[in-house]
Amino acid sequence: MTAVSDLADFQALDPFFRIIEEGVAGLVDGEHFFDLLAEDVVFEYVITVPGYPRRVEGRQAVAELYRPYGATFSLDRCYDLAVHHDQVTGVVVLEYASQGRAIPTGAAYSNRYISVLSIVDRKIAHWRDYLDPLAVFDAIGWPAAATGNA
Repeated sequence: MTAVSDLADFQALDPFFRIIEEGVAGLVDGEHFFDLLAEDVVFEYVITVPGYPRRVEGRQAVAELYRPYGATFSLDRCYDLAVHHDQVTGVVVLEYASQGRAIPTGAAYSNRYISVLSIVDRKIAHWRDYLDPLAVFDAIGWPAAATGNA
């Protein structure tokens, strides 16, 4: 049982959770995505979108960041998983893609990701995430500053 409450709040992210669980199977302990994370995990969003934090610390803080995800996006599937694991350093690189829709616009949404995970004591201790911000803007709309519209 995960320490994060109200898992139904995260239904829009289920395909993401499943592909990550698949990517680290046998390398980390835990049943649900949040169980795979160390209590003091650090997430860094290296390539992201304006208004999204660059760094989040702690399993509960990650959960709270992801909790409202379903108000913006709903994922139908995640696929094209490639796993690169350095057994000496414990670093795992996951490459994957997603498809779904943007809730505010109804537009199709697809993206590609690279997640670089450091595993310590069979838990994800550090996560660096990269995504295509243009795909996000295409689905939910471009920020006014980026388009020159004020």
